[in-house]
Amino acid sequence: MAAVLSQRSATELVEVGLTGEVDPGSLVYRPPPVSRRFGGAVLFARSMHDGQARKGTQIPYLSHLLAVTALAIEDAAVDDVLRDETETIAIAAMLHDVVEDTRATVADVAGRFGAEVARIVAACSDTEVSPKPPWRPRKQAYIDHLADADQATLCVSLADKRHNARCIVEDAAAALTTGGDFWSRFNAGPADQAWYYDELAKVFSQRRPGTASAELRRTVDRLCELAAQAAT
Repeated sequence: MAAVLSQRSATELVEVGLTGEVDPGSLVYRPPPVSRRFGGAVLFARSMHDGQARKGTQIPYLSHLLAVTALAIEDAAVDDVLRDETETIAIAAMLHDVVEDTRATVADVAGRFGAEVARIVAACSDTEVSPKPPWRPRKQAYIDHLADADQATLCVSLADKRHNARCIVEDAAAALTTGGDFWSRFNAGPADQAWYYDELAKVFSQRRPGTASAELRRTVDRLCELAAQAAT
C-alpha cells in the first residue's frame, strides 16, 4: 500500500484480512472482497479433500481448488452484478467439489457456510450420489442445467472448467513429447472430452460472455485439436 496507515500496522491489516483499497487522502477503508471467513472454507476443503490428488498425477487436489477460487474471485470482483458476492463466490469455489467428491453433504456446507454457499456448491455439482451415474448423460444434464443457472453459479463453474481445460491442454501437449496414454486417466476418451468442453464453452459464451469465457473458448479449441491428434 502506498499510503501511510496511521494507527494500524501492516501486520494488523493482514490479521483482519484487509484486501480492499485505501484512499490515500482520507485513509477510508473500503470493505475487503474476502474476509477471514474464507479461511474456514480453505481449512474445511483441505480436511475433506485430504489424500486426494489430481487425476493421473501426484498433485494435491487442493491446488485445483485454490486455482479455481483465484479465477472465480478475479471474475466476480470486476463484475458489477457479482462484486458484492465475491466472498460468497470465493467460498463456494473453494468448496465446489466437496459434495461431489467427498463425504460432505449440501446440509454440511449450509450449516458451516450458509444457504447461499451451499446452493452454489450444489448447483456446481453434476451429481450428489455414489457411485456416480453414467458419464455421458450426467454431463449432458449438467450442460442443460447451465442454460438456466444464475450468474454466481456460472462464475464458479466457469472458473472450474477454465482450470480443468488448461490442465488438460498442458498435460496432453506434454504427452505428445514424453509419450504415455494421457487420456486414459479420464472416465471418457478424447472425443467425449472434446465434445463436453466444446459444449461448455458454447454455453458460457452465451450465458456469461466476457474475458473469462473467451479464454475458455481459446483453450477448448486447443483441447479439441489435441483430442483429434490422440484419436488418429
